Amino acid sequence: MPKEGPFRMSITHRLFVTCLGLGLLSLVVVGVEVRTTAASAGSRPASLLASFDIPAMADKGRSAPRSLWHRSLKESPQTEKTIGEVRKNIQVLKDFPDSQLIPMMNLMSASLGVKCDFCHTVNAGHLDPAADDKPEKKTAREMITMTLNINKTTFNGRNEVSCFSCHGGHTHPLTVPALPLPEAAPRPGPGARPGPGGPGGPTGPAAPQITVDDVLNKYVAAVGGQAAIDKLKTRVMKGTYTTGANTLNVEIDQSAPDKVRVIFVSPQGTMERGFNGSGGWEKNQRGVQDLGGAQLADLKSGFMIFHDLKLKEQFTRMNVRKEKLDGKDVNVITGAALSGKRERLYFDAETGLLLRRVASTQTPIGVIPEQIDYEDYRDVDGVKIPFTIRTAGLDNFSTGTRKFNEVKINVPVDDASFNKPAPPPAAPAKP
Repeated sequence: MPKEGPFRMSITHRLFVTCLGLGLLSLVVVGVEVRTTAASAGSRPASLLASFDIPAMADKGRSAPRSLWHRSLKESPQTEKTIGEVRKNIQVLKDFPDSQLIPMMNLMSASLGVKCDFCHTVNAGHLDPAADDKPEKKTAREMITMTLNINKTTFNGRNEVSCFSCHGGHTHPLTVPALPLPEAAPRPGPGARPGPGGPGGPTGPAAPQITVDDVLNKYVAAVGGQAAIDKLKTRVMKGTYTTGANTLNVEIDQSAPDKVRVIFVSPQGTMERGFNGSGGWEKNQRGVQDLGGAQLADLKSGFMIFHDLKLKEQFTRMNVRKEKLDGKDVNVITGAALSGKRERLYFDAETGLLLRRVASTQTPIGVIPEQIDYEDYRDVDGVKIPFTIRTAGLDNFSTGTRKFNEVKINVPVDDASFNKPAPPPAAPAKP
């Protein structure tokens, strides 16, 4: 046996053990940490729709710009509390930013294909996140610790291993290859390089190089031009949001540069979330609460008026390459966003319009992916706006479709509507 054989076997063994632990740990932590979040004072559900009491839903180099909107894209890590400062009974992940807790719980849940009660005790029909009755909860903590250590010691701190690495959506790691095995792609011959005939085919003239500015300038022109974007002060959008079997009415009010209010109406009631430029809030059947952490970050990044119009200012580094998307030629810009995420932006090579955004967030236990697809662009007073937006995430609540039937720009919007509502009057005491 070659000398490197035992070394490779030891690495494989370690990866297997790590992944196994991660999977079980994920299950435990998902249930414990998510429900712990809901149980903590002032904490809110991970998604907008989770705020409804609906059973089906209860189970989601450039220098940095200086405008108010651009600054709102980036939260200062110095002002954010840690998970341990906000949540209860968090032992392993307590030193990481609180905004990462829910995304990490969603990653673990999706990686193992389980729900919170896999690791957490259910008492009187409700999860008891503080209870340590189930052995799976202890195992989950051990698996998280193992994952953190593997990435630190074996991969020099890079997040190469996560729960999904071994589990792939199953409670137990997949250790045996599925048959029949896929055929390996043929390797090109020595010295071959891609050309018009494919790998190893005859080489032709090099395609003209395209730059990031070329793609972004074409996009700005496609949506109506820079002057039309700069004139955009308010936007009101009405339509529906469908997630799973549930369809809700939705209204989005936006005001430049960074104010937004989102209203969801279902048969169970109305839920609102808003940001007035300095603070976020939520109002639902349970009252009015401050909004922070991952929920506020999602609101600010996904619903701001310029989120999909002023793109260049959102990134510090960008590059471009050509790809295919659903059979279409696309120009793909990759960049490091001010929010701390890595993003890929897919632009139709012919029309110049934005078709897709894929964002990835680095966390201590793995990468959290998010995807937004834009369809049905229509002209609204000189600005092209997508009337269908599809979102996909690791939790059911963040996966759905927004379809708008009415969009108006530069219409009057009451600035006070973005402020946190006053709490409802207390019910009179019973005699």
